[in-house]
Parts: sequence; structure tokens; C-alpha cells
Amino acid sequence: MVSSIGQGMLWAILGLGIFMTYRILNFPDMTTEGSFPLGGAVCVTAIVHGIHPFLATLLGILAGMAAGLITGLLFTKGKIPSILAGILVMAALNSVILFVMGSSNLSLLNQPRLQDIFSQMGLPADFDIVLVGLLALVIIISLMLFFFNTDLGQAYIATGDNESMARSIGINTDFMKILGITLSNGVIALAGALICQRDGYADASKGAGVIVIGLSSIIIGEVLFGELTFAARLVAIAVGSIIYQLLILLVIRLGFDTTYLKIFSSVILACCLMIPQLKQTLNLKTGLEKE
Repeated sequence: MVSSIGQGMLWAILGLGIFMTYRILNFPDMTTEGSFPLGGAVCVTAIVHGIHPFLATLLGILAGMAAGLITGLLFTKGKIPSILAGILVMAALNSVILFVMGSSNLSLLNQPRLQDIFSQMGLPADFDIVLVGLLALVIIISLMLFFFNTDLGQAYIATGDNESMARSIGINTDFMKILGITLSNGVIALAGALICQRDGYADASKGAGVIVIGLSSIIIGEVLFGELTFAARLVAIAVGSIIYQLLILLVIRLGFDTTYLKIFSSVILACCLMIPQLKQTLNLKTGLEKE
């Protein structure tokens, strides 16, 4: 249970990164499945080469931001459709990851990791991951709230709400898109770096299906809590991520084969996406019956 909560907090960072493009910018960014393992690969490789885990994590973030920057430029300047731009970068990043690590996977066996700072406190098992996840979430959510309360952040939100209106009042919408995609992939790469340190290894295929996990965090939070303030929505994503991991834990405890976890993930997300429509249908039927 504690392990699932800690893991949920780390995956919540991925959800927050996806939220910046998927929900605010209305940009379906497939770069996620490339920047996530890239962040982990750069971080793990740096640690293996003797760099402090904190600095290695920052390098992973920068690598993810670089990937997002390329996607943003392809989309805004190259006029490549959003999904295709993300897929192109995602595919290219697989080769970059293999080049960075020198192999398809890389272990952190007997190497320092970020959670070792808390492991030395004599905490119970897995509480070090909970503390790392909690600290990372507090920092990311605080930075997001600060950013979105600035003029630049408001211009970014306006670009997502109504691009034509934003352009008419002098906002450089192309710059906002590039900025948003870059920052988003930096956050996603942070999630990749922290999760790879938790797992103890980086793998070139680690990004497969992660976009489903991130979207599940967002959708579960929205379905459970409904209309919220912006700050509360960010917290709801974290709660949704933890609930999602607990659901996966329940599936495992029920004896299902873990080989098929991706199917369960997709089913959970599909069910959550259908709940608002089911609610609307039930309300409509109830209203007709009353009449």
C-alpha cells in the first residue's frame, strides 16, 4: 500500500506535465512517450558516470525540455500536425536513448539514488519514495501556481482557451505553444528520472503506454472531484494518480496476470472517460421521467 502511494505520487508528476499541454493548451503531445524514458536514461547514465543524483535529475529535465522544444518547433514553424510532430520526435528519441545509455537498459545497482537521502533516516520501507514524491509534487505544483499567476502564464492559458482572441490582443501564440510543450516535457522527464531511480534501472522501452497512465490521473481526478479551482485541480491529479495505482494494486491482488496490466490501464481510463457521458444520460432520463 505504501509503495503504491509513493509510486502514485511519482506518476502524478507525469500527469501534471501532460495536464499542461492536454488540458490547458489543447495539444495532444505524443512526445510524452519519448521524453519520459529520455529523462530516465539521461539521469541514470549521469549517475553511473559519477554525477550526483540531484544534478543527474536536472540533466534529465533539460533533456526532456530539449525534446519538447523540437516538437514545438516542428508544430509551430514546420507546420507539422500536432500528433505527427510528437510521433516523429518520440520515434527519434528511441535512438537518442540507445545512444545515451549505450545499450537498451542500464542498471543503478550499487549506485547512489535521490531517495537515499531519506533512506538514511531509518524510515519504514518505501517511505523514502513517499517523501521524494511528496517533495517533488509540492515543488512542481508551487512552481506551476506561481507561473500561471504571472502575465506570461495568463497569456499561455489564453492561448489554450482561444487562440484567435489571444493573437488579436498581441500574444505571440507560437511562442506560448513552444514554451508550454517545452516546460511540459521537462516535467514529464522529471517523472521519468525519479521513477527510474525508484525502479533502479532505465530502459529504452520504459515510455510505452505512459501517456495512458498520465491521462488516467487527470481523468480520475476530474471525475471524482468535478469543478475545482486551478490549485485544487492540480492536487486532484495527484490524488487521481494515487487512486489509479491503488486500483492496479487491487488488480494484482485479485490474482490477474501482470503481463496484461496495460489492458487494465486502458480499460480503467476508458471507463473514467465514459462516466461523464453516463451521468449526463442518466440525468436526462431522470428529467424525462419526472416530466
